[in-house]
Amino acid sequence: MSAPTIQARAAVLSQIGCPLELVDLEIPELKPGQVLVDIAWSGVCHSQLNEVEGLRGPDPYIPHALGHEGSGIVRSIGGDVAKVRQGDRVVLTWIKGTGADVPGTVYGSKLGAINSGAVSTFMTRAVVSENRIVRIPDDFPLREAALLGCAVPTGAGIVFNTLSPKSGQSIAVFGIGGVGVSAVMAAAMLGAGPIIAVDLNDDRLAIARRFGATHLINAVREDVLAAIREATGGQGVDFSIEAAGRSQTMENAFAAVRGAGGLCVVAGNPPHGTKVSIDPYDLIRGKRLAGSWGGDSRPDRDIPVYAGLYRDGKMPLDLFSGREYGLDAINAALDDLRTGRVLRPLINMSS
Repeated sequence: MSAPTIQARAAVLSQIGCPLELVDLEIPELKPGQVLVDIAWSGVCHSQLNEVEGLRGPDPYIPHALGHEGSGIVRSIGGDVAKVRQGDRVVLTWIKGTGADVPGTVYGSKLGAINSGAVSTFMTRAVVSENRIVRIPDDFPLREAALLGCAVPTGAGIVFNTLSPKSGQSIAVFGIGGVGVSAVMAAAMLGAGPIIAVDLNDDRLAIARRFGATHLINAVREDVLAAIREATGGQGVDFSIEAAGRSQTMENAFAAVRGAGGLCVVAGNPPHGTKVSIDPYDLIRGKRLAGSWGGDSRPDRDIPVYAGLYRDGKMPLDLFSGREYGLDAINAALDDLRTGRVLRPLINMSS
């Protein structure tokens, strides 16, 4: 007698610009290097908004599963998997770590084949590549663990791994979402200052204050560059981070850093085809511009460190989101993220 088919429920992108569709999936047999995870929580990132709205360019994989940060418990493992075992608590992340790199899987459904990349988290159960999971302690809360898959390693990673500011060095963070607030939090932990948060939304700026921002700039009401010059004695900041994904914000973030060594790091995901304009003389004056791929993170090294900081009370991940959603409310979560009503939606797969 054949084994019963394992099922999952997933939010699937079946058409650009349309709400995600809830679909029952059939879990395929695991390939070597794959892990089956019962998803507990998933974060929702602006990258998913860009995919849903078609802002990342042509999408040849529709229909496909979405989500790239989450947490859960290992249900079973495929051949050659040595990194985790059944029952382990894990973080799921889009950032490649150690282990087998299996690029994707295909699920069966009433819509036909549903594609998935190496990791998907908008689903109750997922087949994940071994190199996209990191084991965490058995007593670590899975709600907060979901944030360690993208928001924290990208935002805090830029500060810890790329910038490494010394105490008293100034930093401006443009865009206070999950990545931006993680950067603010890390900058405060290292004693940077002033820490300037820039956003369009007063509620998000207030959250940045709770995480350590010393100056708040609402870009709707204030001249951002003038306010930053005032806060830094006319010099500009030592570092800036762009986490909003807008061309104008990227240009302002670069303009905000001082000459002779100021560094701007771009992390936001702008729409496909976006261009930015900079004055090349700023480069001659010694300003530097760089991009970041996941905060230069090494998940197997960094995620356990962040978990330890949270457990020591130094990384208040429980303050990130006051809004939780069930999987059936995934489209409401995306809409709330789009309109700025929530900092980082969290999807509770058990609700």
